[in-house]
Amino acid sequence: MHVVYPVVVSALLFSIGVYGVLARRNAILVLMSVELMLNAVNLNLVAFDVWLGDRLHGGQVLTLFVIVIAAAEVGLGLAIVLAVFRTRRTVDVDRLRALAEVVRTPDPGRPEGEDAS
Repeated sequence: MHVVYPVVVSALLFSIGVYGVLARRNAILVLMSVELMLNAVNLNLVAFDVWLGDRLHGGQVLTLFVIVIAAAEVGLGLAIVLAVFRTRRTVDVDRLRALAEVVRTPDPGRPEGEDAS
């Protein structure tokens, strides 16, 4: 098989992943798109490793490292998404722009029991 076929498939996968990161608003879908981009990189690494005939199989070894890093990234990313969901009740990326909690301090000129209206 010629090296062009896996490279084209990898470019398509990477493009779909970039579109998913830029267009999606759900944090879970953004994480899935990042994983799709990492898999496209893995496909390139293995394709060029086979094409170049590396005796040490450096591309395949590097692919294993990328897979381990991707697994750790998914675990940490899902933990963060779950923590944010428990506090904010949403995983919409646009609503999570400001992650700082808004703390309302009482106005010194207003008595404690009065409403703002």
